[in-house]
Amino acid sequence: MFTDTHCHIYSEYYESIPEVIHRALENGVNRFILAGASMRDNQEVLELIQEYPSMYGTIGLHPEEADRYTQEDLLFLEQHLKDGKVIGIGEIGLDYHHTKENKERQKELFRSQLRLAQEYHLPVVVHSREATEDTICILKEFPDVRGVIHSFSGSLETAHIYIKMGYKLGINGVVTFKNSHLKEILSEIVSNIILETDSPYLTPHPYRGTQNEPKYIALIADFICQELDISKSQLEKITNQNISTIFDIS
Repeated sequence: MFTDTHCHIYSEYYESIPEVIHRALENGVNRFILAGASMRDNQEVLELIQEYPSMYGTIGLHPEEADRYTQEDLLFLEQHLKDGKVIGIGEIGLDYHHTKENKERQKELFRSQLRLAQEYHLPVVVHSREATEDTICILKEFPDVRGVIHSFSGSLETAHIYIKMGYKLGINGVVTFKNSHLKEILSEIVSNIILETDSPYLTPHPYRGTQNEPKYIALIADFICQELDISKSQLEKITNQNISTIFDIS
């Protein structure tokens, strides 16, 4: 069975979470790691992971929250890091795609959450969009912190840098896109990947443009196996081992 290591299965997007879980199980996906990105998300993560045995969670503030977060928000995160089934801090990081005007504010938020990860010995889930150099530089300030580079789509050189720093690479539906270069480096990075959907976003081909959900981990896995000529059981073993390396999850 596979794990969807990064999804946003919230009531805002899905009418029936039990049905989403059922469809995932039918497709060989039996565990889910919910990623918080805002205070509203974080609250729902905390509720859902207690309601559903197959769900675990990370809580954090996405770089898009940089202009509106408060110190009370960071205190809330800290107070809940030891809650049952909270297994990391995320999704955190840097995103310069829509604006670069608040770079320093983003970096401040990123560092604040990395300090929490360092203090509480928790892994992080890192979002980095058009900010690779700054992301790497800041992560190097926290050499004891490990985690996942969410939705990795960078070069082989960048992949090697992250891997050497102790990070695993989150691979999702982007790998199936016709314009994706990820398939060209898959053989070099497969031993350090985990699978994710980023549901409800980034639906894999051929369903791109429709709402994503965890069941499509099966499509992503099939694509990778075909590209690398390996069995699904081999990929399952690799990804489950990498998950257990990063997260305290059973």
